[in-house]
Amino acid sequence: MKTIGIDTLGIYVPRYVLPLDTLAQARGVPVEKIHLGLGARAMAVAPPWEDTVTLAANAAARALAQAQVSRDEIGLLVVATETAVDHAKPASIFLHDLLGLPANCRTFELKHACYSGTAGVMMAAEWVRSGSARGRKALVVAADIARYDLASSAEFTQGAGAAAMIVGENPRLLALDGVSGVYARNVYDFWRPLDRREALVDGKFSLSCYLDALDGAADEYRALTAGAGPLLERFAAFLYHTPFPKMAYKAHLRLFEREWTRAGGDPAGLAEAAEASYAALVDPALDAARLVGNTYTASLYLCLAWLAEQRGAQLEGRDLALFSYGSGCCAEFFGGRLVEGSARHAAGIGLAAMLAARESVSVERYEELSRAGSAGGTPPADTRAHCFFSGVTDHKRNYERTASV
Repeated sequence: MKTIGIDTLGIYVPRYVLPLDTLAQARGVPVEKIHLGLGARAMAVAPPWEDTVTLAANAAARALAQAQVSRDEIGLLVVATETAVDHAKPASIFLHDLLGLPANCRTFELKHACYSGTAGVMMAAEWVRSGSARGRKALVVAADIARYDLASSAEFTQGAGAAAMIVGENPRLLALDGVSGVYARNVYDFWRPLDRREALVDGKFSLSCYLDALDGAADEYRALTAGAGPLLERFAAFLYHTPFPKMAYKAHLRLFEREWTRAGGDPAGLAEAAEASYAALVDPALDAARLVGNTYTASLYLCLAWLAEQRGAQLEGRDLALFSYGSGCCAEFFGGRLVEGSARHAAGIGLAAMLAARESVSVERYEELSRAGSAGGTPPADTRAHCFFSGVTDHKRNYERTASV
């Protein structure tokens, strides 16, 4: 069987960041509720010249540069997002132009809340596996701007960013194991009507739906891989969709409790063992999420990027468990292996350096940028972005490459 997976991973986040202790003080919210209750420290803030398309294109440009892949080698371009810029014209066709991809490249946009990034990866892997790729690679980009009403209860879980994945044979980063447990059910836990920019969410219900979907997807994965041993003993790390970091904590404790009970573990030792498992297998992947906030479709792959960049040397040749959840809902539990040599390749992601180079903004500046939305504009001259959104003319969105490109 062919080895297929994620060859290269490119990440992009906006240059502006708002520390959440500052926002908590301005909103009269105890900072412990944010730092401990959500597990969050800061959130990325998208300026008016950044939208889903520019986030995606900037992440993709980084992935292509790191991979040193010719544009002609890309035969499939998929953009996964729940914050699309048009009801008919896909974000992917804007990327196709901005990246200079060939005309014989299939391109489309996917939607299923936060799950569609994983849907794109799986679709791309099957395209390669089927032989339809004819030796070419797929480019899958997950990009979103998480926006909620100012001063709302969900405001602290905002964020923005994109993850671009080059999928192909003999990957240099993560080889997919080819097995998935899937769970789907029609629920209204999170949604965004066509006439709204900000999403609507039933927070407690969404948390419950997430955990139910984890149960269902993990159960199917376990059944499909029967004989491979207990889930908790198979993987060197567990990566979860992370709308806020504390959600990954809740998810892992749920999975651990079910596995512990299944194995006949002593209930008296459950809590301590679960905390230790979380600290060793989940927490190391969450630092970037703590500093960026919710990136919807990209959140799982932001965690993967951070873990591969920071812990790749210790994890080479070892298996990772990945869980993707999208409200509405659909979820997938699957595995992948960090291949030999992946640490050297992951060092080129540059996520830590990108986070360190961001510019902190005040609450007043954040509110100004938030109210401006994606009106367009021109980025500062020192931007490291590949492209930007300059505005709308005659109902048509205009994108430009930066002078440095």
